Amino acid sequence: MNDSRRWTALAVLLVAEAMNLLDTTIVQVAAPAVHAELGGAISFYTVGYTLPFALLLITGGRLGDILGRRRTFQFGMAGFVLASALCAAAATPGFLLVFRALQGASAALVIPQTIGLIRVLFDGAARARALGMIGPVMGLAAVSGPVLGGLLTDAWTWRSVFLVNVPLGLAVLAASGLLTEDRSAARPRLDLLGTALVVVGAGLVVYPLLTRWNGYLVSAGVVVLVVFAVQQRFRGGLIERGLFRGLGFPAGLATSVLFFAVMTGLTQVVVLFLQLTQHADARTAGLSLLPWSCGLAVSSFAAGRWLVPRYGSRILFAGLGFLAVGIAGIAVGWPLLLSLAIAGTGTGLFTVPFFTAALALVRPSETGSAAGLLNAVQQLGGTVGVAVLTAVFLATEVEVACWTAVGLTVAAGLTAIGLTRGTRAGSPSEPSPAGV
Repeated sequence: MNDSRRWTALAVLLVAEAMNLLDTTIVQVAAPAVHAELGGAISFYTVGYTLPFALLLITGGRLGDILGRRRTFQFGMAGFVLASALCAAAATPGFLLVFRALQGASAALVIPQTIGLIRVLFDGAARARALGMIGPVMGLAAVSGPVLGGLLTDAWTWRSVFLVNVPLGLAVLAASGLLTEDRSAARPRLDLLGTALVVVGAGLVVYPLLTRWNGYLVSAGVVVLVVFAVQQRFRGGLIERGLFRGLGFPAGLATSVLFFAVMTGLTQVVVLFLQLTQHADARTAGLSLLPWSCGLAVSSFAAGRWLVPRYGSRILFAGLGFLAVGIAGIAVGWPLLLSLAIAGTGTGLFTVPFFTAALALVRPSETGSAAGLLNAVQQLGGTVGVAVLTAVFLATEVEVACWTAVGLTVAAGLTAIGLTRGTRAGSPSEPSPAGV
């Protein structure tokens, strides 16, 4: 394949990546307008997408290994386009929730394939450049999502935030023939039992957070998740067991859940506060998140370029500090745009060293599984954060939701200590003896 076709194929993959992030942030801004027309719980419209996406990510990766990454990518994108059109046409909150879940499940087939397909298309320095473009594209999507959601909702209707996926998705499908088919030589088996257990368990835990607290459902969910953990320990195929040989990587997973619960849940709370309490329109709410997104983009660039090479993983604690200060600023009445800029700066300072530190703890053969698990846990944390912080805000005041987020940020700092200690102890990048 010549260079121009390869880089065009990369653009196809990057658009697909950006569509996934856009579909989360764009709907957060439109959710109050959806609620005003259809009713239903506001947080359902975000969680209905992120929960299936999180829980099926690893299975989606396995399907790419078995069936072929291009074929799985195409099937998932076709489902995503169809589900987006159905979301735009939904007449009841129940139908919209079902179609959002279909969107999330389809995205779980698309996203795990992108890095594998990039590795097939490029090698050497070109591969590094191609992989390095993912971050800026995601940053642009993060900045554009809230703004685009506000503009579309205000200018037309909330249905347009779903319709925008249709032409983009069709263009990706039309150009997907440029992608090279690829599959795993090992052909891993599909762990349907493990998938079913984690979906049921997580659903039982998250559902009461979205509606009314039910200790019986939560307890049942915890039991199912314990069964899932035991099944993975002895017979499962979703998670590499070697990832849990020490405390460092599990501490990273816990940190990821807490941090992304704050990051995703807080942006939802800010949008709801502006629209429901301050009576701002969707466009104003979307534009108000620009300081957050710009702070994230600038600080993540600075962290990757200068700070992490010089100071290492310690920078993530500075990021959590900035995040906590920014959220506390909202609670005590600082100017909202200033507080969001500080919090966004913290998120950028955290994310770069966090993923570097977490992946430094795994062997090369485990990198794919570890990255997939980190992505899944990130999405699950965001789902829980939207459910919890939205429920707190709607039941009390924005200040209470913010102090709850500060508490979760402090907890993330405590779990991150285990992650950074594991990193300083040394990366297990060298192959260990057989059977260890």
